[in-house]
Amino acid sequence: MSDQSSTAYIKGQPILVAVDNVIFGFDSEEEKLKVLLFKRKVEPFAGQWSLVGSFVQPNESAVVAASRILTEFTGLESVFLEQLHCYSSVDRDPGDRVISIAYYSLIQLQSYRKELVERHEAAWFELHDIPDLVVDHAQMITDALAKLQDNARRRPVGFNLLPPKFTLPQLFKLYQEIYQKEIDDRNFRKKILATGLLEKLDTKDKTTSKKGAFHYQFNKSKYHQLETDGYDILFH
Repeated sequence: MSDQSSTAYIKGQPILVAVDNVIFGFDSEEEKLKVLLFKRKVEPFAGQWSLVGSFVQPNESAVVAASRILTEFTGLESVFLEQLHCYSSVDRDPGDRVISIAYYSLIQLQSYRKELVERHEAAWFELHDIPDLVVDHAQMITDALAKLQDNARRRPVGFNLLPPKFTLPQLFKLYQEIYQKEIDDRNFRKKILATGLLEKLDTKDKTTSKKGAFHYQFNKSKYHQLETDGYDILFH
């Protein structure tokens, strides 16, 4: 390393790097898309609602740090995790000079460990009921939802949010929650069935009516194919 390079390192100012994770989960009973938040433990803003986050440790990459906190809060591993954006405004955090690399996750709510959420004083919030959040975390949720909406148009996402067996009404409601607007039911069914993603089962969900609604499951090989190849479907 040249003397000039050595001098540049010496003169450089340390900056903290954090990861924040927008964790989405779909409550199939309430039919609501929710975000996991927790009450911040440290100042500034101790006791206020925040996204799940952590500083990146010297021995880990950003994605490893994001995976670590996801597991710490939910007990889940190997779930959907994608980098969202880097938030680096100089004055974004009054505690110090902090750059945050945001990620977003999609999880199945029936799979996470509830005792971990309770231990961290975390809670699930519907999108229209998000409380005031610290620093720029509200913007992160807005950006993550926009990314999820774009992904839902271009590749299948339901496998990450729904239980193994689900009904078409549940899938339809999931997409309405993702887009946060009304969707034409017939048009949605026609387009989603045309993808070949769904396999109809013999069982029915009769919790809402005597007639019931048939259960479906995802065709895994077709699902993974479309995750790679993608499509372009306007559901709304």
